[in-house]
Amino acid sequence: QVQLVESGGGLVQPGGSLRLSCAASGSIFRINSQAWYRQAPGKQRELVAAISSGGLTNYADSVKGRFTISRDNAKNTVYLQMNSLKPEDTADYYCNAAIIPRGWGLRSLEVWGQGTLVTVSS
Repeated sequence: QVQLVESGGGLVQPGGSLRLSCAASGSIFRINSQAWYRQAPGKQRELVAAISSGGLTNYADSVKGRFTISRDNAKNTVYLQMNSLKPEDTADYYCNAAIIPRGWGLRSLEVWGQGTLVTVSS
């Protein structure tokens, strides 16, 4: 069983910062791409940032220059540093990863975390 557990969400004032973490656990052979998505009330889930196994990153235009995605392969953890937060960043943030479990050869499994709420408000 492979799972992702997010942490680090909460309430922050506009202009503030938060760092989200997402730790993978279970019988893992390798983690390929990892990403953060978000879903605001009444809106579709959207990609925020992604990072490849080699460290290549891409960001939604709305967060470029403010958010940074990074990963610690030794800890099977991906992070999202969020700076200069705006009220429109308020959403449930979900971690996503393409994981190869032990014994699966090279087949990967898409895994989602349970989500963590980020609220930006004064």
